[in-house]
Amino acid sequence: MDAAEFDYDLPDAAIAQTPVEPRDSARLLVDRGPGQDPDDRHVRDLPALLGPGDLVVLNDTRVFNARLRLTKPTGGLVEVLLLESRGPGSGSGPIWEALVRPSRKVPAGTVLRGTAMDVSVGEDLGEGRRLVELIPHPTIDVAEAIAVDGELALPPYIHEALADPERYQTMFHGLEPGNRPGHDALESVAAPTAGLHLTPDVLRRIVGAGAEVAMVRLAVGLGTFRPITAERVEDHVMHEERFGVPLEVQAACERADRVVAVGTTVVRALESAARTVGAHGRTDLFIHGDYDFRVVDAMVTNFHVPRSSLLVMLDAFIGPPWKDLYATALARNYRFLSFGDAMFLSRRAR
Repeated sequence: MDAAEFDYDLPDAAIAQTPVEPRDSARLLVDRGPGQDPDDRHVRDLPALLGPGDLVVLNDTRVFNARLRLTKPTGGLVEVLLLESRGPGSGSGPIWEALVRPSRKVPAGTVLRGTAMDVSVGEDLGEGRRLVELIPHPTIDVAEAIAVDGELALPPYIHEALADPERYQTMFHGLEPGNRPGHDALESVAAPTAGLHLTPDVLRRIVGAGAEVAMVRLAVGLGTFRPITAERVEDHVMHEERFGVPLEVQAACERADRVVAVGTTVVRALESAARTVGAHGRTDLFIHGDYDFRVVDAMVTNFHVPRSSLLVMLDAFIGPPWKDLYATALARNYRFLSFGDAMFLSRRAR
């Protein structure tokens, strides 16, 4: 497939700069299938679309302060975006994979200074990625140092400051700590944005409608937000992300009449688990083209960036009609991207 097929005209005015309040007042475009106009609803109406036999699956990951703004010994500023811990280093701190900007101006061995820690820049992994060692100052641990020196890594198209950092967290993050081995508080670089709309009241009413709710986890990282730069979609390389799907959730998916994933990260977690032995692991699953969905029947998802792997997943899920749905959403003044509105989609036969 030509990656240019996943371009569309997204006016700046359509990109939401701030989240709506309350969360569940976000609009919800409901796809009603071929030949029918989509419905205009709100996320608060989601329970009316669900019932007995439905399993609603959420990503309960937490976003951490992954963006560090540090200083070189010469005084120059460097941005380090932490992606994933690689384990203990040989020195005094852990090794992380990170995006370093501007990478070419930071030789290996450079020590960057922060308020609560230093960061030693190491091996070049390509595509701006580096290995870095985090060296917290005395009397403070790494998690505390990241909290002090870091900030939430809002997407580059968000130009307004976020008044409340918790607004970039779901309201159900970390509800089941320890349920997914290999995960901790320093987990996701970006939010699972479809989940940002859901409130405890909406979840209670979903259960009241007879549906079940389950939690999985996918650590949102480079695999989710890296754009497609290849000319052919098939040539895009997905970076691995950690995921966890408890065995009881896999069993619930098998029992359910309809599995409703809240967000593309949940889709990737569930579909990866269906192809993996065990409840957790790493995935570079790239869903595109005539992908054979084994688990997910319906999806709640935000509107995505042009030429993104998420938009390609949408095409695999419902086919070319995504273009008409996006055009309709733009014509009806829906808000796009991370702080924007959402869609409810049912998988179509390809």
